[in-house]
Amino acid sequence: MGTDDTQVLQYIEKYASVFNEFAKEILLRGMSKDAGQVPSSMFDPSKLSKLLEGNVKVDPNKLIQHQMQYMQEQSDLWQQASRAMMGEKLENKSATKSKDRRFSHNEWEENPVFNYIKESYLINAKMMGGMIDAIEFEDEKEKEKAQFFTRQYVNSLSPSNFVLTNPEVCEEIINSQGQNLVKGMQNFLEDLEQSPLEAFKMRQTDSSAFEIGENLATTPGKVIYQNELIQLIHYQPTQSKCFETPVLVVPPFINKYYVMDLDEKKSLVKGLLDDGYSTFIISWVNPDAELADNNFVDYMRKGPLAALEQIKTVTGQPKVNATGFCVGGTLLSTTVAYLRAIGDESIASLTLLTTLLDFNQPGEVGNYFSEEMMPLIEQNADVKGVFDGRIIGMSFSLLRENSLFWSFFIDNYLKGKDPAPFDILYWNSDSTNITASCLKQYLKLTYWDNVLKDAGTVSIDGVPIDFRNIDVPTYFLSTVADHIVLWQGAYEGTKLIQGPVRFVLAGSGHLAGVINPTKGGKYPHWTNDELPETPEEWQAGAIENKGSWWPDWHQWMEGTSGKKIKPPVPGEHPELPSIMDAPGSYVKKRLE
Repeated sequence: MGTDDTQVLQYIEKYASVFNEFAKEILLRGMSKDAGQVPSSMFDPSKLSKLLEGNVKVDPNKLIQHQMQYMQEQSDLWQQASRAMMGEKLENKSATKSKDRRFSHNEWEENPVFNYIKESYLINAKMMGGMIDAIEFEDEKEKEKAQFFTRQYVNSLSPSNFVLTNPEVCEEIINSQGQNLVKGMQNFLEDLEQSPLEAFKMRQTDSSAFEIGENLATTPGKVIYQNELIQLIHYQPTQSKCFETPVLVVPPFINKYYVMDLDEKKSLVKGLLDDGYSTFIISWVNPDAELADNNFVDYMRKGPLAALEQIKTVTGQPKVNATGFCVGGTLLSTTVAYLRAIGDESIASLTLLTTLLDFNQPGEVGNYFSEEMMPLIEQNADVKGVFDGRIIGMSFSLLRENSLFWSFFIDNYLKGKDPAPFDILYWNSDSTNITASCLKQYLKLTYWDNVLKDAGTVSIDGVPIDFRNIDVPTYFLSTVADHIVLWQGAYEGTKLIQGPVRFVLAGSGHLAGVINPTKGGKYPHWTNDELPETPEEWQAGAIENKGSWWPDWHQWMEGTSGKKIKPPVPGEHPELPSIMDAPGSYVKKRLE
């Protein structure tokens, strides 16, 4: 088969319509008529129109200004395109080439047709943003939602997402004689088969390159305890003597624990062991409908509370340094507040990694929750007994849609490429369900009603929960580019704690900023011994420090860790013998 222009056009005509159809399927896979199904698409412009039905008014001066600018830019672009078609050299005034990876291919700048398509799209995208800017909302959060869904819609229509308007895809068609589209269709059908009805699960990495226990989660240890929600892992010490106060790590129950133990170089667990801390971690079960009735409080009882008792038994120590990550941090803080309210002194210190206690600034995650959406989410969970973790995974990916969704859409389906191995993205795609009862209770207490922060509003077993009862030393770690837990929102949690507080800000985002090892850590961190009223004041007085935040944390934790002693051997305590080797069995259950 040759590759002349006629044949290339035939390839494009044959496959473009097919690919545009399944692109539309992903964009418009909205709500099914079947009960309990949640709309998967976050690109639906009807969401924007619903937001605009409320009490809003338009600033006419801004709107006219944006419209005039839009018409001028389109006119300039048309004149530029006309000159280019006559043979004149393009004079591209946009700054997108160096900043926007979607348009990094040379053809976007050098080819008059592709350049016109790109520039026209960017002008229209700018106009859409300007229209939202010209609308005045009574509720600032409604404006944030309008901006969010407008951005999702605009980015979904990028010319880079379609066969005929992406020069890289056209080039791939020529080079592969159209086989990229055939392979892309195969990739799509395989992903569709692995997807739940309510969301599309797109491969982001080569899953065959990883195996839990072989090249992920390989730090030696023993599972010493399990119940229906957790397995508790006690890690093999790497030092002959360790601090007498052990460390318990509580990961988020919406993810697998091994983000804390990706490999030897990037393992937060290994970092603790090497610095002389006896370390335990909770591995959450990937629940099914049989566990549907376990709510947020049950996760507390069967999670941190149960783990603390086993750790104290194994080590013989009365106190534990407790560390929670993201949702695990919120759960752990609730646990500590509960313990302190009943006079229990089991917690020596509390570390909260990218954790919200006050959900007044929930970040873009909050855009998913509305009076329309919440009942559907709850209904979906009730029907299945669990909320499918793949929906959560897709929702988080869409917070960074161009880098975590559309880039893979283009590579996997339009170019027909297989994704490269990447451990963090493998973990990110290893989804975990949430029980129906836990999901509903957690969302009500946090994102929806935001009452966990209000002293005494929530009670557990008749015990009022008040974060102000937390009087132990507390370490907050946030990351500057976090799109899930805004660092400014996390900072508000420092005002709820009565004990001594240290707040540290790390570089990068929600995962990479936390998993930034002492050896080879790429990102800096900022420290400030003061805690002024606002996060902006804290940042203004902060000092930048090169490298990982781990040494700062480990040194801080020494103050509550006691002297160094010979550590207990995992699995040898007569009351808590080894059940199995780490990483255990709960972590290996995948949703497929």
